[in-house]
Amino acid sequence: MGKVIVVTSGKGGVGKTTSSAALGAALAHDGAKVCVVDFDVGLRNLDLIMGAERRVVYDLVNVIQGEAKLTQALIRDKRLETLYLLPASQTRDKDNLTAEGVEKVINALKSVFDWVICDSPAGIERGATLAMRHADIAIVVTNPEVSSVRDSDRIIGLLDSKTVKAESGERMEKHLLLTRYDPARAERGDMLKVEDVLEILSIPLLGIIPESMDVLRASNLGTPVTLADQRSVPSVAYFQAARRLNGENIPMIVPGEKRGFFGKMFGRKAA
Repeated sequence: MGKVIVVTSGKGGVGKTTSSAALGAALAHDGAKVCVVDFDVGLRNLDLIMGAERRVVYDLVNVIQGEAKLTQALIRDKRLETLYLLPASQTRDKDNLTAEGVEKVINALKSVFDWVICDSPAGIERGATLAMRHADIAIVVTNPEVSSVRDSDRIIGLLDSKTVKAESGERMEKHLLLTRYDPARAERGDMLKVEDVLEILSIPLLGIIPESMDVLRASNLGTPVTLADQRSVPSVAYFQAARRLNGENIPMIVPGEKRGFFGKMFGRKAA
């Protein structure tokens, strides 16, 4: 059985969809079979980021309501044969998602894919809670801003109370993905530093994605940034985050610094 990841945040515009596509493509590039699911019913964007907007025929709501089979709704990426997209509906609303329907779809996907990545809508409404409901792992996407961090703290509380794992007394595995980080602005005090965010949220750091025009350019081209240019700084950061998800021990480097972040914290070089 595959693992289910929810990519979530309390605040909109922090990079959930970009991160879902980038991580999904990175995992698929490294050989895993991956399905990225868009839960943002009514405001879908994942198909645009993945360059599949003209290939959408059926969607998640169609599958849940029995109007299409799951195999009819899945879209295989043209660049990576092990990467698939299950798009959201653009014409329905989140009330068309049912707890039973979501559970059935997620279980079906887990039986076929190594990773099922659920791109959650922002906030704490129905779509977001259903996206996180069956997750094995949560990636909390946060910008280094006070409002974003505060909203993420609320989401962490929901992950520890509103998921199947939490309700059965199991521990929900949670990771922090810090996006749009600018070390110069952090040093000036214009945004929070990495250690400040970690102190507030107290969950393990999966990756630090720097502020970069490469991300915007890739999105405009309809390509996950990890496929657009694998040598770009954000692409490398996403690939490293994906490999950490797979259990690899990769030193954490803060953009703009030459020394591993945790090595810096403990006064020694990172291993």
